[in-house]
Amino acid sequence: MTQTSQRPLRVLAAMSGGVDSAVAAARAAEAGHDVTGVHLALSANPQSFRTGARGCCTIEDSRDARRAADVIGIPFYVWDLAERFREDVVEDFVAEYEAGRTPNPCLRCNEKIKFAALLDKALALGFDAVCTGHYATVVVREDGSRELHRASDMAKDQSYVLGVLDEKQLAHAMFPLGDTLTTKDEIRAEAERRGLAVAKKPDSHDICFIADGDTQGFLASRLGKAEGDIVDESGARIGTHEGAYGFTIGQRKGLRIGHPAPDGKPRYVLDISPVNNTVTVGPAEALDVTGLTAIKPRWCGTAPSGPGTYTAQLRAHGGETPVTAWLEDGELRVTFAEPVRGVAPGQAIVLYDGTRVVGSATIATTTRRAAVSA
Repeated sequence: MTQTSQRPLRVLAAMSGGVDSAVAAARAAEAGHDVTGVHLALSANPQSFRTGARGCCTIEDSRDARRAADVIGIPFYVWDLAERFREDVVEDFVAEYEAGRTPNPCLRCNEKIKFAALLDKALALGFDAVCTGHYATVVVREDGSRELHRASDMAKDQSYVLGVLDEKQLAHAMFPLGDTLTTKDEIRAEAERRGLAVAKKPDSHDICFIADGDTQGFLASRLGKAEGDIVDESGARIGTHEGAYGFTIGQRKGLRIGHPAPDGKPRYVLDISPVNNTVTVGPAEALDVTGLTAIKPRWCGTAPSGPGTYTAQLRAHGGETPVTAWLEDGELRVTFAEPVRGVAPGQAIVLYDGTRVVGSATIATTTRRAAVSA
């Protein structure tokens, strides 16, 4: 296998205003590609998004991206994708929590915005590829097909949130930072050598469209307060809440239960039922998941033809766990070699074969060792 061809391409570089995307654009230009920078305006009112260089949707971010493009010496534009972002990411985020599931908005943004809306527009305008600052690697096989692999530096790998990309999208994706065996400090040093003012800019954190980082408050403003019961595994009422959407599977803190469990051990959220607005809590061992069913699978190449042994990643910064996975009636069925915890409907499961990303699907149901359904 060889790395992506270095034939000069017309490249559209998505520039968030951060250091990674700026260095990625600079490397693409230095490699001889015809690069144009674009910043995505994802909010109809960017002043309401977070400030202090912690997000990717602020006015200051667009200005930082423009200054970086000027230094690199490439054309720069701002594209308004606020309506698409609201519909495909923000409203999806709220609806998923309302349904008792735990979504990943960054993954959805990559799927629907950066590698669907943006890529479609780029191809229509005659560009060959979209370049981003993600840490992942596209590998071209001898037959011309493309594979998505983890970044060379596992500590910075972001392939989990790119697992939704299909082979067509991979054919037009460029990740110049993916094969970099350097620390983030060295990326910042490179940005400084290149004269990019974003060299010392803090990384983005949390969810860009929640201005103060208060997810529960954001959801309450959209969904309203809805008092319900917190119950134990037997169904006995042990507390109340102001909205089941404010909880996630595996949550321990913030339960506001008035009295301890009979055994004195901590209790965790085991189940969220939007139908009766009930949150079920119980002991940590009741969180042990032995298998799951996932829907809407997306494959980074050919879909698996039968049961296979893989590793799976269940959250953006989580580790890998061995699994057996197969397709059945269009759904992904997975069994874990050892029970895992903190698995919630709505999350993405991404399968790997070594460093290769096989594909991604959205968790619909889990099977637990204890008799608690999810």
